[in-house]
Amino acid sequence: MTAESEAIRVQYPWLARLAVVGIGIMAVGCLVAPDRLWPNLLLGAYYVLTLALGGAVFVALTDVSGAGWHVAFRRVPEALARLLPLASLLLAIVLLLGMGRYGWPHDGDHVPGTFRFKELWLTPTFWAARTVGYLVFWMWLARSITARSAAQDQPGSTAETAANVRLSALFLAIYAVTFSLASIDWIMALEPLWFSTMWGVYHFAGMFQSTLAVVILLALAWRQDHGPLAGIFRDDHLHDLGRLLLGFSCFWMYIWFCQYMLIWYSNLPEETSYFITRTHGPWGPVVIASVVLNWLLPFFLLLPKPAKRSAGAMARIAVLVLIGRWVDLYVMIFPATLTATDAQGVVHALPPTFGIWEAATLLGLATATAFCLSRTFLARPPVPRSDPFLREPSLAPCNSGSLP
Repeated sequence: MTAESEAIRVQYPWLARLAVVGIGIMAVGCLVAPDRLWPNLLLGAYYVLTLALGGAVFVALTDVSGAGWHVAFRRVPEALARLLPLASLLLAIVLLLGMGRYGWPHDGDHVPGTFRFKELWLTPTFWAARTVGYLVFWMWLARSITARSAAQDQPGSTAETAANVRLSALFLAIYAVTFSLASIDWIMALEPLWFSTMWGVYHFAGMFQSTLAVVILLALAWRQDHGPLAGIFRDDHLHDLGRLLLGFSCFWMYIWFCQYMLIWYSNLPEETSYFITRTHGPWGPVVIASVVLNWLLPFFLLLPKPAKRSAGAMARIAVLVLIGRWVDLYVMIFPATLTATDAQGVVHALPPTFGIWEAATLLGLATATAFCLSRTFLARPPVPRSDPFLREPSLAPCNSGSLP
């Protein structure tokens, strides 16, 4: 065992203990407050799944585009991608426990037109089969891509690089369709009367933005104190990731505004109900906080060039983005799952709250994910030494010193 590996392994007991505490409180919540805990579990499981899927998308996009700038730290998004089986299992369990929350609300009479299609689409058997299909396809393709990447560590295995380009193209084509449908099936279907044509790309923007934030945090952590990426992950790599994070923060805001503007402009009851609930009353400040954390603060903080080359500044910005992603998912899920019926029989969302069940879910899943990521990363060499793109300036400065 190398000194670098040992430096990371000493973190395991602390992460494991914190994860046990969080998961223990969650187990109690399953017994005493299941209605309150389930949306927290859905949020957490979906969050972790999108991070793992985002790692696979990052690797696939760079493979297809022929990029070489990221090879020095490619094992970081690959470690994320290799969490897909665990993340998929967790989400599948959560969805199975909450299947009763999905489905078309009707009194047994068939309804015509678009509503009839929704009724068929949300049939429990069909909904569950699609869920299994999404997860199996993602796991299989992501595992194949990371396995071929590991095979590149063998000298003379350059053929794996070309094979991965084709496999990554297939993965991206399937991902583009299935992730859009999955975000509809798992999140938008919590409010089946409402719909948005921007939903899939909106979730992609949030997924990739948060994935970039996690890659930044992990790469910075693993280059400290003579870690496995010390001297490998450099400020030029950080600068490039910072520019990507700035770009996707703006992209997230663009899609957020497009969805809001199109729905506000149409002023149709079945469309505006989503934003009426979330922009009026106590939910309004939470929506504003989501915009501030996901776009406003990252935009202004990442504009200066020195910020994108500062480890401390980038780490703080990445944490803000990850908190913003949690708030964004909170706004999507909780108003649809925590509801009450008033004296007139009208169902309305309960006010936002943050208590022990939310804190326990955050603690348990965040530390468990960090624990698994550390073990997954150390299972392979930290740098793909035989990758042909290492002949490009991946370990050397990226010549981006003059760029903003």
